[in-house]
Amino acid sequence: MKKGRVAVAMGAFKSAINSLSCFQAALVLVLLIATAETQMAEAQSSSSCSTELSSLNVCAPFVVPGSTNTNPSSDCCGALQAVHPDCLCNTLRVAARLPTQCNLSPITCDTN
Repeated sequence: MKKGRVAVAMGAFKSAINSLSCFQAALVLVLLIATAETQMAEAQSSSSCSTELSSLNVCAPFVVPGSTNTNPSSDCCGALQAVHPDCLCNTLRVAARLPTQCNLSPITCDTN
């Protein structure tokens, strides 16, 4: 979390202490900490997911339609193994939404 946000949050917390009971002030502090931790975790997971996905460039020859390379290389398999499943699934989900977000017809793919 940026220093400016921390200062604003602390200012809000100090104001809350003046007008709230100790229990309510403690609850506000816990919620502020939980929010900050969630935002930091999301930023870290997004960053590491991008790094993991960038390592998949070694798989490009095996995923291009019409490619004569039918078996992925050991480098590709290793890179794929290093990608967290949530990262891969979320990326595929986001990519599947792109046509709709670009005002195009949604795509459906045959998995065979």
